[in-house]
Amino acid sequence: MLSLLLLGLMIGIAHAFESDHLAAVSALISGQTRRGRMLKHGALWGIGHTATLFTVGGFVLLTQATISPRLALGLEGVVGVMLIWLGAHVLYRLYRDRVHFHSHAHGDGTRHLHLHSHRDDTSPHEPARHRHAHPDRAALRTLAVGMMHGMAGSAALVLVASATMASPLTGLSYILAFGLGSVIGMAAMSLAIAIPLSYTAKALTRINGAMQAAIGAITIGVGLLTLIESTAALAG
Repeated sequence: MLSLLLLGLMIGIAHAFESDHLAAVSALISGQTRRGRMLKHGALWGIGHTATLFTVGGFVLLTQATISPRLALGLEGVVGVMLIWLGAHVLYRLYRDRVHFHSHAHGDGTRHLHLHSHRDDTSPHEPARHRHAHPDRAALRTLAVGMMHGMAGSAALVLVASATMASPLTGLSYILAFGLGSVIGMAAMSLAIAIPLSYTAKALTRINGAMQAAIGAITIGVGLLTLIESTAALAG
């Protein structure tokens, strides 16, 4: 049992590094400059992914239901469309926003670098406007994207689990271990992405913008490939 759970954990970590997952989370965190938030978004993706896997997988394992291969392919196509939208949103945000990086302090004395937009400004720039709170409104979107990825990956996972596990409880435990691995893997990858993004922000705004543009373009490319492959499989 323990070896089976460790296997699920390791497979979950590897699962987080699949190209469509990395593309989605890279696009979601590309507008962030604080490593803590980037790490949080990676973990939220994994939590959403695990929640869907556990819900759908649990239903299948407990009821012995099956998931149609055509439905699974259709969900993969939806993920492709979602990736295209995420990548396009990154590129649109770079085009739309007039941004720059600056350093400012909070009331507790904390000083950090911050990405600031002036896209709707009509008055001269005021440095005092930089002293503000930092609500993170993208957390629910990251959670929802993780849940969608979990839905698209549920078919293969539950088929493997139901075919190899001795009981539904063992299968559910395997799914939880798999999900924990995906949380760990994506959080680690988000931190790895955060380091170059944050350092280039300090070095030069244009370099950071170029990296975000590359993330957007790659995300669109992965989305198109995912959509084409799922559509071709459905047609075949």
